[in-house]
Amino acid sequence: MSDSEVDGGIPLIDPEFDTDTASKKRKRGAETGATDDPKKAAKKAKRKEKKKQKLKAIDADELDEVLHVNHAFERMDSQLLADYINSRTRLYGKDLSSVELEDRAIPARIIKDTTDWGEPRTLENLAAFVMKQGSTMKQTSSKSTGAPHTIVVTASGIRAADAFRALKTGLSNQGVKNPNVAKLFAKHMKIAEQVEHLKKHKVDFGVGTPERLSALLDQKALSTANLKRVLIDVSYIDQKKRGILDMKELHEPLIKLLLRSEFVGEAKHDGDDLMTFY
Repeated sequence: MSDSEVDGGIPLIDPEFDTDTASKKRKRGAETGATDDPKKAAKKAKRKEKKKQKLKAIDADELDEVLHVNHAFERMDSQLLADYINSRTRLYGKDLSSVELEDRAIPARIIKDTTDWGEPRTLENLAAFVMKQGSTMKQTSSKSTGAPHTIVVTASGIRAADAFRALKTGLSNQGVKNPNVAKLFAKHMKIAEQVEHLKKHKVDFGVGTPERLSALLDQKALSTANLKRVLIDVSYIDQKKRGILDMKELHEPLIKLLLRSEFVGEAKHDGDDLMTFY
């Protein structure tokens, strides 16, 4: 997909479930020895899956058209974020098998909880947010080329260009001397130029789109040797109130990127707290 704007998509979230109540019901069922016949059990499982996939619209008050921010993400911890992202995957993957959906599931353990951040998740606050996430902001060695410690993922090339400028200026204001930020999106550089740049220069921060970042990883130009965090620009909404998770054409390449073996390992055991959703 290109970095141009695409149509479709509605911002949604999963309904909340009372896990304590569900647990009590299961316990009562076990105590009474209640059992369902195979047909009833199948129907029950089907209803449960439909309930799991059912979504409700985000309150309109959460969608800030002035700041272009979906405030709902500010209150989602790691588990709620994982549940929401996976619900979108199920929504877009209705033709996929349960095994295929499981392979595309984002585990909560790889998502860092950032609910303690109290400022609006705008570009003006991006650099301060990044700095708060950890002390590992040291410049990479000049001998370590194309290996940023932070990767920022955005929905489009235009948004990536805005994030690049905001990060470059904001980091300087945060006291980072000569922040080395690389443009890893399609609007300003051809992929061959980016490959050449990454192979010859050190990079501290990389800003790009899912498909371009995946392509650079495929070509071994972008390295994860120094990677400490992958920041996803999830709160941003466009003029149609859509974010990166609200369009199938953006959501699918994003999930493929986040679940790459370079991030979570072949068996999906690595990458704890690697993903930061802004």
